[in-house]
Amino acid sequence: MNLTDRQVRSASEGRHADGNGLYLVVTASGRRNWVLRFQMNGRRRDMGLGAYPAVSLADARNKAIDAQRLIASGVDPISAKAAERPQKTFGEVADDLIASLSAGWKNEKHRNQWPSTLNTYAALLMKRDVATITTEDVLAVLKPIWTSKAETASRLRGRIEAVIDAAIARGYRTEANPARWKGHLERLLPPRKKLTRGHHRALPYSELPDFIALLRGQDGISSQALEFTILTAARSGEVLGAKWAEFDLEKRIWTVPAARMKANKEHRVPLSDRAMEILNAMNEVKVSDFVFAGKKADKGLSGMALEMVLRRLNFADRATVHGFRSCFSDWATEQTHYSGEVREMALAHTVGNKVEAAYRRGDLFEKRRDIMADWASFLEKAQIEMSPSDLETKGSVREDEINSV
Repeated sequence: MNLTDRQVRSASEGRHADGNGLYLVVTASGRRNWVLRFQMNGRRRDMGLGAYPAVSLADARNKAIDAQRLIASGVDPISAKAAERPQKTFGEVADDLIASLSAGWKNEKHRNQWPSTLNTYAALLMKRDVATITTEDVLAVLKPIWTSKAETASRLRGRIEAVIDAAIARGYRTEANPARWKGHLERLLPPRKKLTRGHHRALPYSELPDFIALLRGQDGISSQALEFTILTAARSGEVLGAKWAEFDLEKRIWTVPAARMKANKEHRVPLSDRAMEILNAMNEVKVSDFVFAGKKADKGLSGMALEMVLRRLNFADRATVHGFRSCFSDWATEQTHYSGEVREMALAHTVGNKVEAAYRRGDLFEKRRDIMADWASFLEKAQIEMSPSDLETKGSVREDEINSV
């Protein structure tokens, strides 16, 4: 049965036949593409005819008729179309796409992930004409890591699909996307293991005072940066990138600019007495704009510096830096009467829906000043005296090694 205009507009995700090999393919995102399926020389081919509504139902049928005439005369319409279009390699299309998308990416790490993933795992495709890449080519890239590196493989497939979609949109390719998952690769690859993001390893909050006592027995900027991270319940990147210009030491406020926050919203952090002690100590040895300066004057500590402190103390198998935020959350929930709103704002989490946020003008700062002071007091209450000699020291790392990471 032929499709109607109304059916095309309202079609759900999947493949919908119009007859004579013409299909409307609706993706999970709602994109509607016209595809002509045909056989030539014993091989099944899918030829893209454009996207709806730019290509209407009537236009798609006319394009399908033109292609079928070529097929009847022994001419492959895909090859004929390819001869008319400009050629681009997969790598060139990827570079163009990354350049166009990078303006919306928040940090350099994300900006580097795309080319790194493609160059590492999709090297077989980079110099290929993007119009000639087949399902078998995509499978050759994905199969070696599909089960052993499930999360990486999933991201890789999505990025390959995005690059080829861009090629189709720019007219460099007419065949359907061989990297699409729904109704295609899902039938050719084994089921993916459920990606487990999991929880970051974290100490029970009851052990935090003893850990802090141990941490204070360590020398060096990295140890103080880790304690400051715990005291402020901040993300490690916010601390490592902190600059003196963000601090009002007189008012005891650290204002992290929106550009450095995960939610892209400015965040004020109240500073406890102990946090101020660390800042004052850093101020006495200030050598750059960064509060926790690295070996190079124009850079802060490396991204691995705090993790290396945990390794030096033999805690890396029990805790992560990010896990200390969970410790704060658990402590606040189980040991205090502060509202969940105060706790979540202290963690710089988005609270409530957009309507609720529109009515909330403040950031509960004074209440957050109280909870952070109580958190600092809790961390002072070590149950026992600890020193580095209380733990095995094998595999320890020197401070100069931490700062050179």
